[in-house]
Amino acid sequence: MDKKTLSKEIYKRFNVVKRARNCFLYTKKEIRLTDLYQENGRAILGWDAGDAFTQFKNTLNRGVTGFYQTEDKSRLKKAVSQLFNSQRDLFFFSNKADALKAGLLISPESSSMYKPWQPYNTDWTKIKSIVIEPPFPWTDSIYILAVDSELCTDETSFQQEIQLPFPLQVGITRAIYNLIKAIEVRQEKDWFIYDTVLTKYWTRKGPYLYPKVPEEKYDEFIIHCLDCGVIINPDYNQPSIIPYGADKGVFTTLKNKPFIFQER
Repeated sequence: MDKKTLSKEIYKRFNVVKRARNCFLYTKKEIRLTDLYQENGRAILGWDAGDAFTQFKNTLNRGVTGFYQTEDKSRLKKAVSQLFNSQRDLFFFSNKADALKAGLLISPESSSMYKPWQPYNTDWTKIKSIVIEPPFPWTDSIYILAVDSELCTDETSFQQEIQLPFPLQVGITRAIYNLIKAIEVRQEKDWFIYDTVLTKYWTRKGPYLYPKVPEEKYDEFIIHCLDCGVIINPDYNQPSIIPYGADKGVFTTLKNKPFIFQER
């Protein structure tokens, strides 16, 4: 199932989504849905990304949205450099393939895709090229390549590189700082409390849930979860995410209405 089909299934059952907050979506039928999809990880900090949307909105309100020079990306570079504890230069792309290709071009022996909390014990200071999906909803066509500054010069550029509007830079910068704080706070104790229900259907690695349900039954499982008030990742090959801070009771219906499948 793709994201568009999932959206249609949500609408068919609950009408439009009127509000999104933290890990919850609130619909016109006054139903609260628990979001484990979280925009494929871009809403892992919640649908407001902490106060990142406030920063984004304030910049928009100043009208700093045109072609003219505003500020360089030094603030975002500082945030990403702090995230990886190493000096980084940044390049922006509109799709993952272009970002990964550029990373491999500049550092074929040391490139990686970044996922918070995974894998454990990775020393990111030693990874020369890192592709980041911003933890900021509404950026699913933005990928950031963070390259060790020692590998870059003032002339370093890539054919597919794009310009990132300044308001989005501001919002993503705040989201990166909020992610740094979340990494310090969120721990195993915040994730395993849901294991009694969720590990029947997923293998959990940190906050990420990888399906045990066979792929041929996964679409059926998506609908079953939706009928239990739970939204999961529509892509079988991408993990769902623990709903940080949610009461365990959000999974009561799923617990009382089990999905039957034969685990391989």
